[in-house]
Amino acid sequence: MELINQHTKNIMEGCKERARKAGLSFQDETLEYIVTNRDLLELSPKVMIPTLYDYWVHDVDVLKEKGKYELYPHNPYETVINTRPPISFYNDNNPDWLNVMIFYHVLAHIDFFQNNLYFRHTWDYDFNGQALSDKRTIAKLRAEKGRWVDYVIEFARGIDNLVGYHSELSRLHRPPATNRSKRLDFYFDVFLQSVKKVSVTEYVKEIERYNDSIKNFGKQGEKTFFADAERKYPELEALFTRSLGEKANHRRDLMQFMMDHSEFLKKDANTWMKSVMEVVRKTSIFFQPQIRTKIMNEGWASYWHDRLFMQDDRIRGHEVDYARINAGVTAMPRVGLNPYALGMRLFSHIEETADKGRYTFDFLRLSDAEAREEFDTVTGEGQKYIFSVRENLCDFTFIKTFVEQDFINEHKLFVAGKRLNQGRMVWEYYVKSRKADVYRRMVLDSLYHPPFIEVDPKKTAGNTLYLVHHFEGKPLVKEYIANTMMGIEYLWGGPVQLETSVVEAELPAQESAAMVEETEPRIKWCRVLYTMKERQLSQQQIET
Repeated sequence: MELINQHTKNIMEGCKERARKAGLSFQDETLEYIVTNRDLLELSPKVMIPTLYDYWVHDVDVLKEKGKYELYPHNPYETVINTRPPISFYNDNNPDWLNVMIFYHVLAHIDFFQNNLYFRHTWDYDFNGQALSDKRTIAKLRAEKGRWVDYVIEFARGIDNLVGYHSELSRLHRPPATNRSKRLDFYFDVFLQSVKKVSVTEYVKEIERYNDSIKNFGKQGEKTFFADAERKYPELEALFTRSLGEKANHRRDLMQFMMDHSEFLKKDANTWMKSVMEVVRKTSIFFQPQIRTKIMNEGWASYWHDRLFMQDDRIRGHEVDYARINAGVTAMPRVGLNPYALGMRLFSHIEETADKGRYTFDFLRLSDAEAREEFDTVTGEGQKYIFSVRENLCDFTFIKTFVEQDFINEHKLFVAGKRLNQGRMVWEYYVKSRKADVYRRMVLDSLYHPPFIEVDPKKTAGNTLYLVHHFEGKPLVKEYIANTMMGIEYLWGGPVQLETSVVEAELPAQESAAMVEETEPRIKWCRVLYTMKERQLSQQQIET
């Protein structure tokens, strides 16, 4: 692995200049390295962070990927990591014209890393340097404690998808205390949500009422707002006054809770385990936004490499080569999902729609198909709009907001189903639906969505840790429950209980005589309580 030569660096600097003129925004300093295919295979298990801590699973993954590569050789072109400065890796056999395309793709990734608000917690430090420090810490502990370090890493990684990523963002995005009152925080964060438990509609109306008060009455707006609120809720002032005497209760994720309250970890002989757990937790939080913005991030990079490379004079003579490689990256499959292709086309669709002024009430109220087709107010706001989307959304909000019927129709998208043709005894794929809501649901179901599990402090009595899984329609993976709870029991130092939902009865839909279609079974759920005590797992049904 070595830095790119001066000739290639000049190509990158030229790409930076063109990208900035097009509107992309990123820091000046970047590091580019030339690597072999095998280098990339060895870096992949460490999420391309060369300084990430050593762990035996990484070595297993390297061997697995090398075995795959020997059977199915392929040529990974590049990868980029969100560090300060950003580091990118390029295959050693890339020609100059291909590097131009790849540099644009990488620069768009860097623009996304440094401007999307879901990466806000990664902006203020260099994770590469932090990872090196963490690696040295773990290496030192491993020399002292031996295999127990790897046990702690394994147990911590078993729950590192439960880290409080959104709590971290909430803390960073919260405006300075001088710009708001404690009464306002209490009213919107506690009183309306926890005390009154108002509907979403009513909650939004209160926000609008507050904004109108500030707009109409300026500095007196908050007083006017609360005067009306206290007339509606006479108990508000008394509850707020009482809350001032209570200690702030910040929601802490499972790993934080154990580090703070585990008697086992407080013992002098075990305090080193907290350092290992904190490394695993910080690493997980750092990579959370990349998991949650895969479609947007790759779509944004593909949109810009296509747009900028097509305008670059260095494409001459390589149009066919570019078309072949670009099609391999951004082709839209008929069955399945390509995040590069979907994100790229969705950004293009959003830009075109905003240019025509179709994100307005005047357009949305139209029901006539011909009128909708001809609607165009020529706003010229398309590019500004997609930059705003890039800054503020993640995959969930991106798909939820912009996958609409016009987009489905434009690209002839559909959800495929699978059924068994009993006459020929073969599986057949067919067009199950062309509706936007069905396609949207298919994409949303494919997104990363860890289970929502938190500690119930009221039921955590004595040395027993009580966890509650807030069920959202998807059960926990049963084969992982025992080992994960065993790890939690070890780190907690006592019994662990987990309340969750499992299938009580499964009633499949009736089958057709001619064909068996792949259908969702009808399921009845029940709440159960898993208990891990002395490395033995038991289960009992509980009443809800």
